[in-house]
Amino acid sequence: MNLGMELGENLKVTLFGESHGKCVGALVEGVPAGTPLDSAILLRDLQRRKPGRKGLSQRTEPDNCEIMSGVYEGKATGWPILMLTMNSDAKSRDYSFLPDHPRPGHADMVESVRSEGMADLRGGGSQSARLTFGLVAAGSQARSLLDGVGWSCHAHLHSVGDIKSRPLFDLERETPFETSSDSGRLNCRDPDAAILMSQEIESVRKDRDTIGSVVELLIEGLPIGVGEPWFDGIEPSLARALMAIPGARAVEFSHGTRSSTMRGSEHNDAWVPGTDGPILEGSSEAVADGSLGGRSTGAPICVKIHFKPPSSLPRKQFTLHLPSNERMPLVVGGRHDPVLGPRAAPVVEAVAILVMTDLGLAGGYIGN
Repeated sequence: MNLGMELGENLKVTLFGESHGKCVGALVEGVPAGTPLDSAILLRDLQRRKPGRKGLSQRTEPDNCEIMSGVYEGKATGWPILMLTMNSDAKSRDYSFLPDHPRPGHADMVESVRSEGMADLRGGGSQSARLTFGLVAAGSQARSLLDGVGWSCHAHLHSVGDIKSRPLFDLERETPFETSSDSGRLNCRDPDAAILMSQEIESVRKDRDTIGSVVELLIEGLPIGVGEPWFDGIEPSLARALMAIPGARAVEFSHGTRSSTMRGSEHNDAWVPGTDGPILEGSSEAVADGSLGGRSTGAPICVKIHFKPPSSLPRKQFTLHLPSNERMPLVVGGRHDPVLGPRAAPVVEAVAILVMTDLGLAGGYIGN
């Protein structure tokens, strides 16, 4: 039975593990032999995702990545790469109410029914955001393949509630985050917005509530023509993968939902002469469509991923208690994020790297 834990065809990533099991990780297949793998960049990428930072989840996992196979002397061997980290700070007693009292907004009920009561529901089990460790680790291993052809993927926290940053295209995005700052702690490239976001998150946390957020993704450096038509196009491929990130509720490309209120004369981007060939008007400001007909146009691809407020909130909720068949109060314990966007940003970036590498390998842009 296919459990849907695989991503990609030419570069394939398979996730494994449970939130409160022994470990989580990923098996990566298709990385060409000789691909350099930088352990310092791997550590940096994982640090951006890990829990334990101020105002967010206080689960203190070190997230040390063990590479069990497929890498020798800092380079891929061409064989599958197995990466994992051991879970060391799970507190399963916080989930003693499961499966009798399924949480609102979580997959407890549907997973229990699907598995006929056999699923490990603690902390979300195999559907927990804890498994995004494997995505970030895998994306870090593939990053050098994009670097080799001049493609890049950057993601950051764009908004928390009604507080928004400036567009990512207008912000510096190459320098590593300073982890002690609000920008680094929240993975937001706009330092002024990060201060306001931090204050809003703290206010929400004190209210014993959670809040929604948006992550912005920018993909640059692609030539015209990357991608395939229909279901294997850039936008369908990215949307499918990004919507699999726990808590994602919508993905917008370019003008996004605003397109439905625009006129064609306003929405269309004209082709104009460029230094190295035709370009779309607005490409230099990242306001043109980065993909048409499933293939890249040469313009930056701008994506916004909307995340719901976390479903685990430390206040009383009334929901069905299965043994009594009555609605009863439930207070979810544990150490949960009050907002998903800060720690989702490096996951979005990693997923984009994996998808674009897969499409690059399929089209012969990478690995030849």
